[in-house]
Amino acid sequence: MWARVGLMGSVALGSVFWAQKNKTETSPYELKLIQVLFRHGARTPLKSIPDVLEAQWVPQLLVAPAHTEIDYMVTDLQGGPRPPAPVEDSYRAKILTGGTYPGQLTTLGMQQLYDLGVRLRKKYIQEEPFLTPPFNPKEVYIRSTNIVRTIESAKCLVAGLFQQEQAGVVSILTDKAENEILYPNYHGCKLLKRLIGHRWGDSSTLPDIAADLQSIQRALGVDPHQHLDFILIRDDMVARESHGLPLPTALENWRSIVEQRAVDMICHIYEPSKRQNLQLCVGPLFHILLNNIEDKIQGTTSKPDRKLFLYSVHDTTLMPCLMALGVFDMKWPPYAADITLELYQHRQTNQHYVKVSYIGQDQKIPGCSDVYCPLHEFKEALAVYALPDERYHTLCDSVDDHPKL
Repeated sequence: MWARVGLMGSVALGSVFWAQKNKTETSPYELKLIQVLFRHGARTPLKSIPDVLEAQWVPQLLVAPAHTEIDYMVTDLQGGPRPPAPVEDSYRAKILTGGTYPGQLTTLGMQQLYDLGVRLRKKYIQEEPFLTPPFNPKEVYIRSTNIVRTIESAKCLVAGLFQQEQAGVVSILTDKAENEILYPNYHGCKLLKRLIGHRWGDSSTLPDIAADLQSIQRALGVDPHQHLDFILIRDDMVARESHGLPLPTALENWRSIVEQRAVDMICHIYEPSKRQNLQLCVGPLFHILLNNIEDKIQGTTSKPDRKLFLYSVHDTTLMPCLMALGVFDMKWPPYAADITLELYQHRQTNQHYVKVSYIGQDQKIPGCSDVYCPLHEFKEALAVYALPDERYHTLCDSVDDHPKL
């Protein structure tokens, strides 16, 4: 009797394991490529709200946890020396109360990116053995904006994803500031500056935003002549809250309005209903994402083993990307938010599909018939905004004739 029960029990248990093992194997979709755009982690604010209770941004908040350390180097896109970093230099020209620079990744931010790496590890190494540990430069490509917080965020994500196991040095690639396409580049694209540059200041004069701004300045006791806007207020507010630092009491009641008005401002700045604006913000990046997919399918890449592209970027990258994809939820992307594009091939039909997720939630892209979006539909949806380099540069320089697209 016992022998029979034991045998049946082990058979039943075996069948459960078999079913779990085959859950991924029986999926009609086979994963081929992953591309992840992610925001850096929590950081010191870019500016402090003037005339209010000051937070102490002390160096102890920036200590790197030992488990986030890896052997890495930063290069230009060709593997040469790291380019100059004027954006980072501009942060380091100022010092916050407490003695740290603006815009620096904190211990909390490092942990957030490490945790994102662990989430990706669970999905792509443990649940579905797609990536091969340890870190292998043939499989993984990493590009970051040339700013310390995004470079460090990329490093922490890789530490979490591969648990600090690496075969060779991790290279993080960056580009010159004037050529950067991982965020809307007002300095590198004259037409973008002409179309959008003035809208930042304009947005604070819109009647509803201006009225709320006046009220909040009064509530905070900020001199009405001080330059203040909702994006700046939100930036300082969220940085303080994330690190458990004190908020001006008056700000407590304004939280939801600050969040809403900051998003209202960004929508006014990018004006997503105008296709050309979004093209100039995300066009070259979308072109790269589509090219990576095409290279994988056609086998035209010089790196046939490549499985993962990581792009370490900013909130100002993710928002226009989400707008162009038609899935912006009118909420500011949190620290360490990610947009992930997965390329699949159907096992029976050999057709290709793309699945987009945002912070772990699958997104159905307008123009796509399903969450698993047939490749031709996905390409059509992105083609509206994607710009090859040459076209992008021609447009950027066309400030005089300003052609309509």
